[in-house]
Amino acid sequence: MGEGFAVAKTPPGRGEGGFSNRRAGLPRVQGKRGDFSSCSVCCKSSWNQLQDLCRLAKLSCPALGISKRNLYDFEVEYLCDYKKIREQEYYLVKWRGYPDSESTWEPRQNLKCVRILKQFHKDLERELLRRHQRSKPPRHLDPSLANYLVQKAKQRRALRRWEQELNAKRSHLGRITVENEVDLDGPPRAFVYINEYRGQVRLRAGLPIYECNSRCRCGYDCPNRVVQKGIRYDLCIFRTDDGRGWGVRTLEKIRKNSFVMEYVGEIITSEEAERRGQIYDRQGATYLFDLDYVEDVYTVDAAYYGNISHFVNHSCDPNLQVYNVFIDNLDERLPRIAFFATRTIRAGEELTFDYNMQVDPVDMESTRMDSNFGLAGLPGSPKKRVRIECKCGTESCRKYLMSEFWQRSLIPYTAPQRAQGFQTLGQRL
Repeated sequence: MGEGFAVAKTPPGRGEGGFSNRRAGLPRVQGKRGDFSSCSVCCKSSWNQLQDLCRLAKLSCPALGISKRNLYDFEVEYLCDYKKIREQEYYLVKWRGYPDSESTWEPRQNLKCVRILKQFHKDLERELLRRHQRSKPPRHLDPSLANYLVQKAKQRRALRRWEQELNAKRSHLGRITVENEVDLDGPPRAFVYINEYRGQVRLRAGLPIYECNSRCRCGYDCPNRVVQKGIRYDLCIFRTDDGRGWGVRTLEKIRKNSFVMEYVGEIITSEEAERRGQIYDRQGATYLFDLDYVEDVYTVDAAYYGNISHFVNHSCDPNLQVYNVFIDNLDERLPRIAFFATRTIRAGEELTFDYNMQVDPVDMESTRMDSNFGLAGLPGSPKKRVRIECKCGTESCRKYLMSEFWQRSLIPYTAPQRAQGFQTLGQRL
């Protein structure tokens, strides 16, 4: 019996009877003449729905995997409530494919969904402790507590679906997981995961600057092809418990100077960024990243289209550093934004970068130009703003972030000479 199933003596919410033996909803092929045995008709019902129809009609179907042995097995979607009567535990079960009104109380021995049971009691214990009550489950749950557990179960299902969507869309090797043990917030709305820059700016093909590109004779395994291979580590989107919203942590060790991820989003003009920035400023959050490597012409906006970097938080003592990377593009106004590890990052550690990135002391002339531009701003520029309190919590915390301007600014920075997997990164080829 698979995970999530339970043995129900009668169909959920139906008692005895109430169903005919006709397999309602199954496709039929009718005709007066001809052999239709090899014909097939597209069915609007899913595989699971067809299995449920067979169980409800008490029909065995080898093609659907329904036999007399599992005929009365119904799948548990989640657990809604709990009670204990004469040392016997009962759970209110929400059955997959049935409305809430058809949920039934089932004894513990009928439930074979070990993982769902463990998660239910884990959530129950955590919420009891948060409410400063005993951790041992009471004989009857308070209605507000039962409602919380239902909302938590629905949230987990929503986050699981979102996690599956993210991994279905990713083109990189590293897997993405999603966790929220802090509140009841579900997946962010109006956010689309993408792997490459989105926008109508056409990049001019040209000679490479950092990584080898399509004009190089080397193969895919060339050590100077790193950023273009995408994320190689398994990462987790999680809900922070200190009011910083969503964050990202690594699920495996990352060595110093290794490439971690790109900052991806819509490429828009500075004029459009100014317009959107005024809106984001009122919302108290922004995902605008100026591509001001040589001049401030374009901006990356990851608010609604982006990858996992959309969820990376700020820190005054970050473990990621931004570098400009060029692959199949010669236009220095359009660098790719790559995050590299500034030190060895342990498994389970949150990934962060400094929204007010430090300047490069090696290239003082170029740095001075960009710093003055960021501080002074142009006429009508939205870059001046009130200070935002920093919540990174590090010993070197500056207490405020993005105090002079709301956009993340890409200052020219010389990449490490011995980045993990790179031989010539930081040198013009």
